[in-house]
Amino acid sequence: MSENHTMRDETRSGGPGTATDAATVVALRGEIDLLTAPEWAARLDTLTAREHPDLVLDLRPVEFIDCTGLGVLCRTRNRTRDRRGRLRLVADSEEFLRLLRTTGLGGAFEVQPGLPAPDAEALVTGGASREGVAR
Repeated sequence: MSENHTMRDETRSGGPGTATDAATVVALRGEIDLLTAPEWAARLDTLTAREHPDLVLDLRPVEFIDCTGLGVLCRTRNRTRDRRGRLRLVADSEEFLRLLRTTGLGGAFEVQPGLPAPDAEALVTGGASREGVAR
């Protein structure tokens, strides 16, 4: 595990005509671990509070995720399902995919290798970036 405990997200909402129409895309960065998990959980709880949330979590920039981070993903999945929404994970790391399989979560998430929009630049920045979760 590195010492990079930076928590930063970039939230984007798709507009009319994009492949993600009502989806909210959140790029998670840095480490999702015991230190950063509470803030990620709070942020994702806010995004899953409404009915029919449609979230795309881009995990490609994540450097490290531990069992606490997996717990945040499971919580987000459960909240999304409870509200009849959709959650997609964007991950292309064999290490992360192996972690999902090893923990029995291989079939629990809809995982895709890239963003669902044909042109990620068409998405508009809609959220705040946060940095500075340090040890």
